[in-house]
Amino acid sequence: MDDVLWLSRLQFAFTIAFHYIYPPLSIGLGVALVILEGLWLKTRNPLYHQLARFWTKVFALTFAMGVATGIVMEFEFGTNWATYSRYVGDVFGSALAAEGIFAFFLESGFLAVLLFGWDRVGPKTHFFATCMVALGAHFSAIWIVVANSWQQTPAGYHIVGEGLHARAEITDFWAMVFNPSSMDRLIHTLGGAWLAGATLVASVGAYYVLRNRHLPFARASVKLGIALGLGVALLQLATGHHSAQIVAQHQPAKLAAFEGLYDTRTHAPLALLGWVDEKNENFRFNVEIPGLLSWLIHGDVAKPVTGLRDFKPADRPPVNFVFQTYHAMIAVGTGLIALLGLGAFYWWRGTLFDRRWYLWLVVLAVLGPQIANQAGWWSAEVGRQPWIVYGLLRTADGLSAVVRAETVLTSLVLFTLVYALLFALFVYLLNDKIHHGPDDADLTPTGKHALPARQP
Repeated sequence: MDDVLWLSRLQFAFTIAFHYIYPPLSIGLGVALVILEGLWLKTRNPLYHQLARFWTKVFALTFAMGVATGIVMEFEFGTNWATYSRYVGDVFGSALAAEGIFAFFLESGFLAVLLFGWDRVGPKTHFFATCMVALGAHFSAIWIVVANSWQQTPAGYHIVGEGLHARAEITDFWAMVFNPSSMDRLIHTLGGAWLAGATLVASVGAYYVLRNRHLPFARASVKLGIALGLGVALLQLATGHHSAQIVAQHQPAKLAAFEGLYDTRTHAPLALLGWVDEKNENFRFNVEIPGLLSWLIHGDVAKPVTGLRDFKPADRPPVNFVFQTYHAMIAVGTGLIALLGLGAFYWWRGTLFDRRWYLWLVVLAVLGPQIANQAGWWSAEVGRQPWIVYGLLRTADGLSAVVRAETVLTSLVLFTLVYALLFALFVYLLNDKIHHGPDDADLTPTGKHALPARQP
């Protein structure tokens, strides 16, 4: 059973982590496309038309990869986690049905117009299609995060049946949707996606500047990425702070693991870094700010923060892993704020494109949101262990009764090989699009997009 549990968790973690590379890029690029096409309609500047058409091609690639890699997880619910699926089927069924209606239908209905309608429909019709595809991508995130947040902070349900036949049924649909953590987690998740899209746009633009190619396109991409990215990165500070307060209220063991806090105490310190010795239940070394955790959570350093020793060892998450991933997310997020803020300062000074060392950092910054998104997701999901539905169903009890370890291992190896090939294909196609660059012909819109320039 332990081998099956460990392998099943590893398999699902691997498939969802790989899938989670692409939806944030699609969501973030969708926002960038809406901004660029809106600027094209407003200014009639052909540069924005060129930008929108190029980034539409990259959006199509990330969208396709997201669809291809996301299908597997739905089957894993039935093959590896049958008891869990039965338990949450009523809740997840409602959320996933809403995703299908509001997200997939919306995206599929307008995706072809976005990709192939540039010269076939009018600019306002195309802009509407772009908005609908971007909205559909956001709807998909909304319902997935709602379903996942219900696992973290269940609400609007009751339990029917007993033992293996027990399952959660919705008693209040909107209480389920607006469960205590859903909106904070949703905004924070969307912020990570917007940041991923913004840094990709800026990264490619910085690369072109360094290679002295497509300079008007490149400079506009860098500026858009910095402006959008900095605004979102600052938003992440606020949403992350409020999310931590919700965790402290509803999942105190998770918050204690975030900070490696074993003893309930007033003036609780905020750990900046360290290594948690789980065997001896303390830090081997750490750097902390006294009292700051109590103040951030309660607004009062004299109020206590619950420690891990208030929970049975069997009810605690893997502390050091959660601590490290949580602090990795914060460190990367802080670094992105500093980097993008510095870029905004250089932009204001008029020296942004004169500093090659900075542009190289912008090229590499595309990895930052991916690392932060993955680390944040891991800390959130591992942090609720040993519960697959917090306080209701343990992860070990959610397994399929007949699944065998060797079967899971075989499928995990095969998934790894297939996903490695998919990732190689993604990198190859993305690299090909970047090396090809934007088409100069897109500076002269044709067909129904051939609008006359506005008169001053």
